[in-house]
Amino acid sequence: MNMLQIAWKEIKHDFRDGRTLVFMLAFPIVLILVLGSALSGAFKDEISIDDLYVLYEDTSSNQSQSFETFTKETAKLGVHFKLLPNGLNGKEEVKQGKADGYVISDQAGIHLYVNDQNSLKGSILQGFLASYVDTFNLITEVAKKDSGKFEEEFTPSTKQDYIKEHAILPKKQPGSMDYYAIVVTTMIALYAAMASNHLIGHERSRNTAVRLMVAPINKRDIFIGKVLGSIVINCICVALVVVFSMMVYRANWGEHLGLVFLVLLTEVILAVSFGIGMGFLMKSPIPVIMIVVQLASFFGGAYFKIENPEGILKFITYLSPLTMENKAIINMIYANDLSFILPAIGMNLGLAFLFLLISSISLRRREGL
Repeated sequence: MNMLQIAWKEIKHDFRDGRTLVFMLAFPIVLILVLGSALSGAFKDEISIDDLYVLYEDTSSNQSQSFETFTKETAKLGVHFKLLPNGLNGKEEVKQGKADGYVISDQAGIHLYVNDQNSLKGSILQGFLASYVDTFNLITEVAKKDSGKFEEEFTPSTKQDYIKEHAILPKKQPGSMDYYAIVVTTMIALYAAMASNHLIGHERSRNTAVRLMVAPINKRDIFIGKVLGSIVINCICVALVVVFSMMVYRANWGEHLGLVFLVLLTEVILAVSFGIGMGFLMKSPIPVIMIVVQLASFFGGAYFKIENPEGILKFITYLSPLTMENKAIINMIYANDLSFILPAIGMNLGLAFLFLLISSISLRRREGL
């Protein structure tokens, strides 16, 4: 009963502290909006290509008609062929960037000249022309062997989809607002270590530690009550951030909200335990806690997405608990993959138990709080 009263006292105290509420609520909400809006371009998979303009010179006789038909069809797709005007050098036009390509069609075949500075457009042109050449050669060979059936075989008929593609893993990735809603929430949960560091220290600084010790309350009840109260208030703040991001920013938190909150709950337990443990281990733990939290956030992908790290960077990123937690939540939401949930929860609870054990041993050895 005593520990519940102490926990309730901690909850009321934190709710009355306006600075804590502003930091734990306003800060992540604003940060999600800023990062999600400013870095939205980094999360777009589509590549926008402007229309392509190609100069061509046709000196052949056997494929002039087919090539003209080809240019008309490609114009519908945004690839425009224009006959090279007299007096212009097609290669120079391409070199100076005035044309995306230069095509010469003669008796020997088709020759394409592109600017290497834009390899993507060059690849598109190569694909178009390769398709045309293959089709033209095929039609020519069929016409030589059986010209009577040429019209029948190549007359367009009802389209039949004999081959249907199905993606085993659908290409579903978070947008910028979705991503930062997740990583900023896990980051702010880790910031619970900052406030929990003062759970015992505030009693000493306010000279209330002696009053607690002379009261008929066990030190264990005081310790558990303070830890429980800090966990509850920080979980409420994290839950409010999640709900706000869902309602206002339309962030996607998936269909397994229960498991999402379970991961976040264990992370809050880890953060609170870490803050209390550092308070017992060091006289001035705030700078160390701040450095650890910032490094964990940075390498855990809270500020920018770290994709496919290798070597020493991969090792460093996995030192951050946020890496495992973000991976577990994102995979669960976008790939329906629950395999990382238990490792993330196990890591959080294991580290939390270690810091709570250190704190309890240190508390026993002290005469007071």
